[in-house]
Amino acid sequence: MQASARKRSSGSQRRAANRPPLPMIDGVSPSAVALPPGGWPTMLDFLAERFPRFSRDDWVERMQQGEVRDALGAPLAPDAPYQPNNRLFYYRRLPPESPIPFEETVLFQDDYLVVADKPHFLPVTPSGRYLQETLLVRLKRKLGLDTLTPMHRIDRETAGLVLFTIQPATRNAYQTLFRQRDVAKYYEAIAPMNENLSLPLVYRSRLQESAAFMQMHEVAGEPNAETDIALLETCGGLARYALRPATGQKHQLRAQMAALGMPIINDLIYPVLQPDLPQGVAPDYSRPLQLLAKSVEFTDPVTGQKRYFESQQCLNL
Repeated sequence: MQASARKRSSGSQRRAANRPPLPMIDGVSPSAVALPPGGWPTMLDFLAERFPRFSRDDWVERMQQGEVRDALGAPLAPDAPYQPNNRLFYYRRLPPESPIPFEETVLFQDDYLVVADKPHFLPVTPSGRYLQETLLVRLKRKLGLDTLTPMHRIDRETAGLVLFTIQPATRNAYQTLFRQRDVAKYYEAIAPMNENLSLPLVYRSRLQESAAFMQMHEVAGEPNAETDIALLETCGGLARYALRPATGQKHQLRAQMAALGMPIINDLIYPVLQPDLPQGVAPDYSRPLQLLAKSVEFTDPVTGQKRYFESQQCLNL
């Protein structure tokens, strides 16, 4: 009995140590940093060296405002001694972000899931220059759910369905659905026609990252990407395609459509990678990528229910 109690206590302590001690602020949860063995005199010295893109004065200000805390949630002063083999928590800061002028829609919410209909141009999670203007932070702020976690991702340029889990205890069960390909995903895209291609077809190829940052390309070898492609309608030299990916490689639909001579309209990565925009310069909102995550279908691993969700958005051919 005592051994079991000690095991339970130890497990609770580990979980408590991994739990962010700071509340969510304006939709942003704290970030955790592991503290390795080292000879830094103070926590400030470690942070200034670990994150050189932020000035030492910036970290002093954050610590004086209580935005940097130890594993138990206590504020760390700038002169706090370094604590190796521990953790600290802090809030990310970015320069003011230009608002992305499109709103997401929550299509479904229960005790376990949130299903959102994401607009074009909105990133799913914080990365690089995006923090507040991301789907995850917007939903955390709107719904007050600091445990919200995406089950999967879609590109910033792609519109459509994104699913989130609410409860940490059931998170892995839902994310496993995508890892094991137990979710039927349906996309639509508008792209040029290829008169030499007979549709429908199941297209298989091997994708890997190219020398160009962000871009995937096809190489010889065992296929690792598979997509069912069908023609829905045509107009002039363009067509609307139904895309059903059986795998989930990075940029799979965009890379494969380009490889087939049908690059998706307004794609800034395929077939030719365009330079990234300078900081603070907004994209051309009148030219969204014509790719839409239209629907998903799966059996709920927690409730056993059949789930089907469909985006309210449409691509205009």
